[in-house]
Amino acid sequence: MMLACAALLAGCGAGARGAKPSPAAEDGIHKIRHVVVIMQENRSFDSYFGTYPGADGIPMRNGVPTVCVPDPARGACVKPFYDGARVNAGGPHGVVAAAADVNRGHMNGFIAQQQLGRRASCKKLVTSPACTAAVGGRPDVMGYHDGRDLPNYWAYARNFVLQDHMFEPNASWSLPAHLFLVSEWSARCSSASPKSCKNALQLPALPPDFGVHQRRARHLSPYPPPKYAWTDLTYLLHRAGVSWGYYVAGGLQPDCADDAFACAPPTQNSKTPGIWNPLPYFDTVREDRQVSNVKPLSSFYAQALGGALPAVSWVVPSQRFSEHPPASTRAGQAYVTSLIDAIMRGPDWSSTAIFVSWDDWGGFYDHVRPPRVDENGYGLRVPGLVISPYAKSGYVDHQTLSFDAYAKFIEDDFLSGQRLDPSTDGRPDPRPDVREDEPQLGNLASDFDFKQTPRPAMLLPVRGPLPKAAPAQVRGLAATTE
Repeated sequence: MMLACAALLAGCGAGARGAKPSPAAEDGIHKIRHVVVIMQENRSFDSYFGTYPGADGIPMRNGVPTVCVPDPARGACVKPFYDGARVNAGGPHGVVAAAADVNRGHMNGFIAQQQLGRRASCKKLVTSPACTAAVGGRPDVMGYHDGRDLPNYWAYARNFVLQDHMFEPNASWSLPAHLFLVSEWSARCSSASPKSCKNALQLPALPPDFGVHQRRARHLSPYPPPKYAWTDLTYLLHRAGVSWGYYVAGGLQPDCADDAFACAPPTQNSKTPGIWNPLPYFDTVREDRQVSNVKPLSSFYAQALGGALPAVSWVVPSQRFSEHPPASTRAGQAYVTSLIDAIMRGPDWSSTAIFVSWDDWGGFYDHVRPPRVDENGYGLRVPGLVISPYAKSGYVDHQTLSFDAYAKFIEDDFLSGQRLDPSTDGRPDPRPDVREDEPQLGNLASDFDFKQTPRPAMLLPVRGPLPKAAPAQVRGLAATTE
């Protein structure tokens, strides 16, 4: 399956090489003592910022889209359209769907894939919001939101940095994306030896609780614990004495097994390793006795407000606040705003860089062909935001980027440029390449002006529900709790 996908994606054009930051920018990177990566779910760039001024958005003439995608069910070609609905259905987003959506660079498979996903997954789950959200009317994978629906996201873009060529690092779904986020690879390992690991773009070993409802219904045992024996970024951080934390919101998990369109998801919290919480299954994390660094969301709020953030933080939501269809865009934006407000209210704001992105495109339309870097990616384009007192103001970054750029920034800031490189990191594994050193990959240091006076906090109102873990200081105009 992986090789077939790679062949199908081969038609994707290569992106322009990223701009190299100035020496001053590289020197100034050490003013950042805290990096926070907030990872949301399943939105393409065009679906959130396709009409943002100055960005590489939906091609238009006189305000009317000039592109369209075939609708096999209706025999029509559907143009992108404004969709103010808070709940969307989206479409399949695994390796096969990625190849079909891209379709050798034609970027025209989105509606067909949504229809295939509905037929395959909604027969027994007809009442699932993912199945009912797109009943009748236009296929919502062609819908886009704007500043009316996403006022805070657009405000962050206007006042800080919007990245319009941020690509998912892998052409696949949530679990591989999060494995790439923390380790630059997705693999299956037959033993505890890193050398036993083999590339697995679609199906790395699954956590035991994944698909638990479906497996119980068929009287099957849970999946055995996976072996993630290759090297992850926390290994380098721990070896260098750099603090880190991975924060998990309690609730339901936000994706389905093997790219199913709809399912009955299992629960998650910081003590349940899963598709969004893979670090406890890494040999390095257990051997370094760092599993306790995986913490509940309440710890993040407390550390942010109290000035106790670690050097590196990753924050992941529960389903309700993930923006993964059928989660509400309003709830997701409120939750992300509460995280950013907590950082801005705390003493660590003056030395923090916040990176916000969405783990994959969720089946939603995007018009930009992903660059081809190796057999795994890049995947489709997703939104990216940079928020920091040193971030440029109102800047649209056109560099070719992926989540690999987050690892690269962290390594440059805290590890003197050490990479997850089998030839130098002390734990050789057979990963295909060193993703941080891909020549197409831009440098996030270009999004900062380290000579500027640090900018004050920009607190935004929280309009929407929040998790129970959110403290009173960040509730603002929150309407309800989880």
